[in-house]
Amino acid sequence: MKTILRNSVNFVVVLCLFGTLTTFAQEAPTKNYDQGFRLGFGLNGGLPLQDPYDYNIGADIRLQYDLSKRYSLTLTTGFSNFFVSGKDNDLGYIPLKGGFKAFVLKDKLYLLGEVGAAFAVTNNYDKTSLLISPGIGYATETIDLSVRYDYHSDFPIIENNTIDKGLGLIALRIAYGFKL
Repeated sequence: MKTILRNSVNFVVVLCLFGTLTTFAQEAPTKNYDQGFRLGFGLNGGLPLQDPYDYNIGADIRLQYDLSKRYSLTLTTGFSNFFVSGKDNDLGYIPLKGGFKAFVLKDKLYLLGEVGAAFAVTNNYDKTSLLISPGIGYATETIDLSVRYDYHSDFPIIENNTIDKGLGLIALRIAYGFKL
């Protein structure tokens, strides 16, 4: 009986010590992150992946709401133009996208996913297209560099000498941003 009692006491003492050691080993609580808005102005250039388009140039403005130090919501709009050889063939559009940005490496490297619409505004082409834009980027307090893939589901392309839909684009974005 004394052995059972002594082992029980030893067990309780070990549990208390373990609890004390793990309590002291915990990190100090982190300070709260200031949630807030950021605004960025960007220039974009890209290469369309289908014919007949030669290149894409545009500018955008992005409003970002920081949920935490690692996660943000984005709203992006601007103007971009797909250039085509020849006269009056260009396709200009206004993108409007909402998205989610997650910093994955030391609060600098991020992944971004945006979805929205591209509103065509030139050359008697007035269709609106679904726009999906995943990307990866590197950001500091003021500079943002990113590469993204844009998919315009309803913009016309030429494939096998027939007109089809579904235009892809690889684009580079260079932006200047600041807290509001």
